[in-house]
Amino acid sequence: MRQRSVQAYLYDILEACDLLAEFAKDRDFASYVADAMLRSAVERQFEIIGEALNQALAVDPGLRGRISHAKQIVAFRNRLIHGYAFVSDQMVWSILETDLPVLRREAADLLEALSGPVA
Repeated sequence: MRQRSVQAYLYDILEACDLLAEFAKDRDFASYVADAMLRSAVERQFEIIGEALNQALAVDPGLRGRISHAKQIVAFRNRLIHGYAFVSDQMVWSILETDLPVLRREAADLLEALSGPVA
């Protein structure tokens, strides 16, 4: 199987960030907790982000210093998948609200530096 480029993984991260922002639009924590489909969709996109970042780091380990909390993002993905029973809805929502905009900006900046302007 052919290895994907760092740009492809960064694009996957941006797409997942944008979907998460769309999912959370006009929602609050109470509506998140009350909607199992929303929680599943949010967690799935975080899984994609963590796996895409993990794969991008395998291709270019130098990215680790250019993405804030890269190690924790990958660890969060692992926790969602392997420790799902112990994932706090409050923690997921907090990450969505506070950390996601930073990650999106960093991924967009990296993608732009590697391949040109990003929307």
